[in-house]
Amino acid sequence: MAVPRGAPMAPAAAEGELLLLQKQALAEEEAAKAKQNLLARFLQVKLTHEEQSSMWGLHRVRTLWRSVQRKTKDQELRQDVEILSQTFSRVMDCKDGVIEMLVTDLKDAEEQQNRALRSHLHLTDQLLHLQRCRLGYLEEGFNAQVDALKAEFEAERRTILKQQEWESCCLKDMALASEQNHARNDHEALLNFQSARDDIKNQAGGTKDRLQLGARLEALWDQIQKARRSYNQATERKKVEFEELKKKCEKSSREIDTQAEKLQKLQEMVATTKSQIAAHLQESEKQSQLLRDDKELALQKLQKLRAQVNQAGITAHTNLVTLTCQCSATLKVLQQLVEKAQRILRLAEMCRRLETEEEKVLPFYPSSLAEWEQEKALRVLEEIPDEPLAQAMKDYVGLERFWQRFNKAKLEEKALEKAREDLANRNQDLRRLLQQYLAGAATNQKVVKDPQPLLTIKQNNWLGTAPPAPPRTSALHHLQGEHSLSGGPTETPRAP
Repeated sequence: MAVPRGAPMAPAAAEGELLLLQKQALAEEEAAKAKQNLLARFLQVKLTHEEQSSMWGLHRVRTLWRSVQRKTKDQELRQDVEILSQTFSRVMDCKDGVIEMLVTDLKDAEEQQNRALRSHLHLTDQLLHLQRCRLGYLEEGFNAQVDALKAEFEAERRTILKQQEWESCCLKDMALASEQNHARNDHEALLNFQSARDDIKNQAGGTKDRLQLGARLEALWDQIQKARRSYNQATERKKVEFEELKKKCEKSSREIDTQAEKLQKLQEMVATTKSQIAAHLQESEKQSQLLRDDKELALQKLQKLRAQVNQAGITAHTNLVTLTCQCSATLKVLQQLVEKAQRILRLAEMCRRLETEEEKVLPFYPSSLAEWEQEKALRVLEEIPDEPLAQAMKDYVGLERFWQRFNKAKLEEKALEKAREDLANRNQDLRRLLQQYLAGAATNQKVVKDPQPLLTIKQNNWLGTAPPAPPRTSALHHLQGEHSLSGGPTETPRAP
């Protein structure tokens, strides 16, 4: 059997082709490795460059942001310092004005007190002078009345004494004359009686003598009767004069008694006047003592008023200091409230910029309650609450719309946080897959023939969990607004 000529050459050609293919495969593998190394090096350099550029960009943005914040804070601090300096100067001006006003009021009060004291002392001196003048006039009048009464009394006394002496002399003369007449008549009657008795004795012996004696006795009796009648007639005028003198004496005695009573009354009046003068003196002394006591009391009241004025000044100063501190604290609290309100307004303005068209058109979402539930809620709100918590809730019914938007914002914030967490998890997964891809690209051909880990992990990931829904534009806007408000740079999450 004949063997073909080209048969031994076939295995050699196959081996040559195989070697050529192996060389080509090795060359392609080396080229692929070189290309992969070059690509990995390029990606590594690019990643390093991007990281450095992003780092420098972030550093620059943070530096600019800090400089802007420093400038803003510097301006705010300067404004606060200016406001505080103006407030301090205004408060100091107010305090200086109040102090000057208090000093002026104190000087006016001291001048008024001194003027009142001088007027009071002047009036007291005038009152004492008037009282002394009145007492002097009363004493002079009393002395003049006493002198007049004494002179009148002495004149009447001298007149009465003279009249009494004259009447006593007249009465003595009349008594002496009547005694002399009576003695003479008695002597004559005695002589006649003795002579008649002697005659009767001499003629007692005889009847004749008796008859003669009887006749003579009758004659003598007639003579005695005649003498008695003549004596009575002679003494009738003296008797009348005596009766008149007796009446005058009685009248004089009565006048003397009357004058004595008048004198007694005058003495009593003098004693009463002296007692009145003493009482007036005592009363004037009492009034002087009362005036001195009033003066001391006025001085004590003045000292008390000065102490009260000083205490009132101290109290006013303390109240002024307290009021100043309270005003400063109130101004600080009001400034904080104003800053808080401005911050709220700025936040509201920034939130208004980040609102969507739907939120601008419909800022409040409709209620999820049914009609009967809404009617029941209205009836409950219209009822008068009994518990304090219900009353407090009724006071905040006007904030219902605010709480709706606040709750909506909170829900969106929670949704954004959830979306951010999902995006962060997805970013981590993608970074891990990228690292696995880069690690798988650097393996040899044997590793390439194995199942691709990237496809396996990605397939497992897609089979295990559903892909996260992309966030809404409004949520991303809210997230950017939140980052901008928190003071950090705004960075939109992106897939590698």
